[in-house]
Amino acid sequence: MYYRGYILIRLKAIGTEWKVVNKLTGLKSNISEEKWEVTYVTPVYGGWDIVVECSFNKLLELDKIVSYIRIDEELSSWIEETTTLVSTKADYPEF
Repeated sequence: MYYRGYILIRLKAIGTEWKVVNKLTGLKSNISEEKWEVTYVTPVYGGWDIVVECSFNKLLELDKIVSYIRIDEELSSWIEETTTLVSTKADYPEF
């Protein structure tokens, strides 16, 4: 079983949406003991510019995803703010 999380991203400037989407699409752990991945990324309309869906088994794995988004040099130059939402229970089928 695994959890699902959603990371909402607000950009610093219009026009960088697809750069962020391309950078995050397919992102996953390369460590055999971890099982996390970004499952979907899309630009959206409204108060946020991009929604990132991810799956993970432990909160520490979610922390790695969020930290990467906030610390990566390119991403941090495009992203102004993030908010993270976490599913309340692990009831999604294995991926």
